[in-house]
Amino acid sequence: MLYTRKGDDGTTKTFGCDQRVSKSSLVAEALGTLDEVNSFLGFVRAKAAATGFECDDPVNPRMQYADVVLEVQQNLFIVQAQVAGADKKITEDKIKRIESITDSIERVLPKISSFFISGATELGGAFDFARTLARRAERRVVAVKEEGKTEIEPNTLQYLNRLSSLLYALARISSRVGGHEEIIPDYK
Repeated sequence: MLYTRKGDDGTTKTFGCDQRVSKSSLVAEALGTLDEVNSFLGFVRAKAAATGFECDDPVNPRMQYADVVLEVQQNLFIVQAQVAGADKKITEDKIKRIESITDSIERVLPKISSFFISGATELGGAFDFARTLARRAERRVVAVKEEGKTEIEPNTLQYLNRLSSLLYALARISSRVGGHEEIIPDYK
């Protein structure tokens, strides 16, 4: 059954917690925002798979964007479990992996000298939107850490910080591979 009626009073339950917590709590807000990122990344992964674009990743030279997104989605489940109180952790290897992919993309792009207007391509716009969702999720997880009721590992915060950089790099490379120039705001 998809519904239990247990949350009808505005509460929910997380891992390792016999008590119910408000659905408006910082933990519930962080979990919901992480779920939002992961769900939208599912859409982005489907769009990326349709393009067939590949990353020039030194570990896996023919890695498709869709595979990168799936890897991120798997890691976000670890982050969600940790925020919910489970004994799950983002390893340093996962941080190094995301850095490696971002670095390999940055090597083929022009240096950043300005902000860019999102949406040079549909996929690039989707990656950019995912980046903004990831930044919001990062802020929500930081709030949970600052509240002090749930332990959030430093690697988790590092991973979330690197995630927005990866998504930005993927947005930029998607536009470039799609044959579009990045548009700089004119501030007029």
